[in-house]
Amino acid sequence: MKQNKYDDPHFFSAYEKMPRSLKGLEGAGEWPLLKKLLPELKDKRVLDLGCGFGWHCRYAIMKQAHFVVGIDISEKMLQRARELTDDPHIAYRQIPMEDIHFAADSFDVVFSSLAFHYVRAFKAICIKVHDCLTSGGKFVFSVEHPVFTARAEQDWWYDEQGNRLHWPIDHYQHEGIRHTPFLTEDVIKYHRTLATYINTLVDSGFTIKTVKETFATEEMIQNNPAMFDENRRPMFLLIRAGKMM
Repeated sequence: MKQNKYDDPHFFSAYEKMPRSLKGLEGAGEWPLLKKLLPELKDKRVLDLGCGFGWHCRYAIMKQAHFVVGIDISEKMLQRARELTDDPHIAYRQIPMEDIHFAADSFDVVFSSLAFHYVRAFKAICIKVHDCLTSGGKFVFSVEHPVFTARAEQDWWYDEQGNRLHWPIDHYQHEGIRHTPFLTEDVIKYHRTLATYINTLVDSGFTIKTVKETFATEEMIQNNPAMFDENRRPMFLLIRAGKMM
């Protein structure tokens, strides 16, 4: 059974209070870096896998995309997305991303934000994305960084006074399921190495265009000094790949 925590009322209630849920893209610390990886969206056909509240779908339309299809497994996510959206060029569909079936050359850009570490079938998704992209199309996505997903605890190592000593990494080469506490629930995530992300894309027919690891800018640290620790390890991995012409 595919994981869908977001339709649980307690979990969804906690999620909708997160900064990225309340503020949208401006509340997502990785957005300034991720935005730079997106290609020109004007007149493009865009697919958003794991669209959530639809923030990236609406951004694409703001950038004059031709149309956007947003896919999510959660009825509650899509209900909120529809409430926030008033544009006939955006269509939301309740489908597990592993089950998408689109005709060849259906999209110019496929995007996904922080969703693939929740699904087992990453390679199958890459193949489906490659098939539905037009020649020269772009595949841009973010995931939790492998140094972040390696340990199920996903937390710092502290001293007796509660100071953060370092970010521990263990079982890095042991890929697979991690049961991780997130918000109100035990959530299943899938740890993959950096090499697996890159090689899976290459094996699926993509060329790697850009790889970025998130960091806190000086401005972010000035606004929130606690962000300094984000430069001690990357939380997110961002990749832009392309389908060969």
